[in-house]
Amino acid sequence: MHRSKLFNLLTVYEPEFEEEKQAKKLMLDFLKTNSNYFERSLQLGHFTGSAWIINYDNSQFLLTHHKKLNTWLQLGGHADGDSDIIAVAMKEAYEESGLTSLELASSEIFDIGVHEIPEYKGVPSHYHYDVRFLLKVTNSSDKIHISDESNDLKWFTFPPTNNKDVNRMYSKWRK
Repeated sequence: MHRSKLFNLLTVYEPEFEEEKQAKKLMLDFLKTNSNYFERSLQLGHFTGSAWIINYDNSQFLLTHHKKLNTWLQLGGHADGDSDIIAVAMKEAYEESGLTSLELASSEIFDIGVHEIPEYKGVPSHYHYDVRFLLKVTNSSDKIHISDESNDLKWFTFPPTNNKDVNRMYSKWRK
């Protein structure tokens, strides 16, 4: 996937929430005015791929307690030059959860968000333009494994945080 495919994914995405409408505009503008937007080296910001992961019977969702940000979030991360944002979300979900039976529930965008990442260990503050997809675990015996990037990893039935993006994704999933 290159710029035009991400641009098309974003263009056809119809957010219902105001904060996502604003994020969509920011993302499309960011794509038009920058290059190397899949690389961490773009210090202004870069695209990331994330996943809202649901269990095999659609009764729970998975969150990670992120070490660096010290909060519960969906799993995801940097594209590191990979322009296939769906593949990025899948790769990050697998790496951060250890789940081997993940399946893309839809190739359409599930949610989007733009958020500022604070300065950390000499890396200046910057923005993540996060594109999120819905993934489902297909094997009920598949087990999670905490990665080095997490303090914890748990299945939930209700969000353990006031994070507006997590709560919005929860609301969408419950519909």
